[in-house]
Amino acid sequence: MAEAKKPASEKVKTPSTDAKDIEENKVFGVLAYIGILFLVPLLAAPKSKFAKFHANQGCVLFIAGAILSFIWVIPVLGWIVGFFGGIFLLVLAILGIINALNGKMEKLPVIGDISIIK
Repeated sequence: MAEAKKPASEKVKTPSTDAKDIEENKVFGVLAYIGILFLVPLLAAPKSKFAKFHANQGCVLFIAGAILSFIWVIPVLGWIVGFFGGIFLLVLAILGIINALNGKMEKLPVIGDISIIK
C-alpha cells in the first residue's frame, strides 16, 4: 500500500523555542550569518536554543566559505565555481538573516541539515 503523504509543514523538523528566547536573541541570530561572528551568539547567549540554532547555520556557512576560498585559487574552473558558489552562499546568508529577523528557526537549503554545534 502507498504511504500517505504528509503535509509540507511536517516534512521539515526544526527545534522549537519560546517567544521570550526569540525576542531576546534576534540580534545574535542575525550576527551568526556574518562570517566569524557566528561565535558571538555562542559566547553571549550559550543557553539560547534560538541563538545556538542560528550560530550552527552560520558556522556551516563560514566553513563552506572557507572551502570555497581554497577552490577559488584553481584557475578558470575554480574561478567559475568560486563565483557562483559565492553568490549562492550570499543568498543563503541573506535567507538566514531574514529568518532570524522574523523569529524563525528554518533550516537553510542544501546545508541546513549539517549540525556542528549541538
